[in-house]
Amino acid sequence: MLRRFASGFGMLGLAGLLAEDFMSNTFAADGPGANPLLVKPPQFPAKAKRIIFLFMSGGPSHVDTFDPKPRLARDNGKPLPFEKPKLERTKTGNLLPSPWSFKQHGQSGTAVSELFPHLATRVDDICVIRSMVADNINHNGACLQMNTGEQAFSRPSLGSWLLYGLGSVNQDLPGFVVISPAQPAQGAPLWSSSFLPASYQGTLVSDLTNPIANLKNPRLSPARQREQLDVLKQLNVIHQQQREEDSRLSARIESFELAFRMQSRAPEAFDIAQESAETKKLYGLDDAMTETFGKQCLMGRRLAERGVRMVQIYHTQTVKRSSCQLWDQHGSLKVELPNNCAAVDKPIAGLLQDLKARGLLEDTLVVWGGEFGRTPMGQGSGRDHHINAFSVWLAGGGVKPGLTWGQTDELGYKYVEDGQQMHVHDLHATMLRLCGIDHKRLTYRYQGRDFRLTDVSGEVAEGILA
Repeated sequence: MLRRFASGFGMLGLAGLLAEDFMSNTFAADGPGANPLLVKPPQFPAKAKRIIFLFMSGGPSHVDTFDPKPRLARDNGKPLPFEKPKLERTKTGNLLPSPWSFKQHGQSGTAVSELFPHLATRVDDICVIRSMVADNINHNGACLQMNTGEQAFSRPSLGSWLLYGLGSVNQDLPGFVVISPAQPAQGAPLWSSSFLPASYQGTLVSDLTNPIANLKNPRLSPARQREQLDVLKQLNVIHQQQREEDSRLSARIESFELAFRMQSRAPEAFDIAQESAETKKLYGLDDAMTETFGKQCLMGRRLAERGVRMVQIYHTQTVKRSSCQLWDQHGSLKVELPNNCAAVDKPIAGLLQDLKARGLLEDTLVVWGGEFGRTPMGQGSGRDHHINAFSVWLAGGGVKPGLTWGQTDELGYKYVEDGQQMHVHDLHATMLRLCGIDHKRLTYRYQGRDFRLTDVSGEVAEGILA
């Protein structure tokens, strides 16, 4: 009947309902009160079991770090040799060469700036993508897009989508942890679950000395706490049965349970004092310049090896400058960029070396980058925002090591049309694919529409998959 009446439109509705049922069985927990963080099988064999995203808030300059442009030195001080797009920011001046030299490193011969001497020793482990493009030239929108796929509205973050699709391996720790001593642009929306169930949002760690606040209960013993939680859960379940399903209530119930389990597991997971002196030195904990980010990276490794699905590490502080936008060098490029690179170089190299030594790099995807790049033209003593071309790099987790993907023109102003462009949506699609997820099938119905991380775009960069 559905097929024959009204030109078969009834079958479209049935197909939609069946698809929703399929997706709910694939990605969501079954039944009220079920644990939404239970492990779900990937759609493909996953090469990466977890992600560590190293986010350089503010926008690192690609022409000073991973994309050498000799022509900038040759044409130093000359105007841009073509007209800028009408919607481009107009605060920039003439061409400005990089003050730092580049050298090729490793068997791959990947060119890296002298600002990253430690990371240069690990280039054979990483894949540098030089053809990144984004859509929003302002920090807030660009940070939102890199973290959630959307540049204006509230959308679930990458880590939330990952938890929704795969669940959490370790039920005693949060599945998505954000380590950020200071708030980056936009703050909490960058790790929000938005319209996804609240259980999938990120857990912020901002105090590196006391990572999880109020973890201990000085008034009740563990046994009494367990009794209290059991009674509270019974009352919440009764309340839940008398109203429509509310993910916030379900998440609140689960958060109490998770907090109780975390009391025994979280202190050990975050306790970097257990690490050897050699490991601490590897991450730069013996140097004031690298200590803060070194602690963040070491915590990231400890969480990753304990089954945390997504660890996002924001670089937002150095001893030379306390700011949430460290890589935003509109001025003082020659002073601030070296400080930023010095603060993260050794910790990141140590993280890659440590992961590899422990056999974790093979199934851990490490991503480095910011929300956009910087112009090859000067802006006073710095560079302006740039979205037409910038660099990120990936390591481990099924990515081809020692590879350079995509290229920019002689000035580093825009990517070259060579079939290797990487939009933010393409990056997200590729990251999900490495984790065993088809980005087109990871959807969630909200307000009558099926949403996904990559919206209606995104292509997997098959050429960088090992």
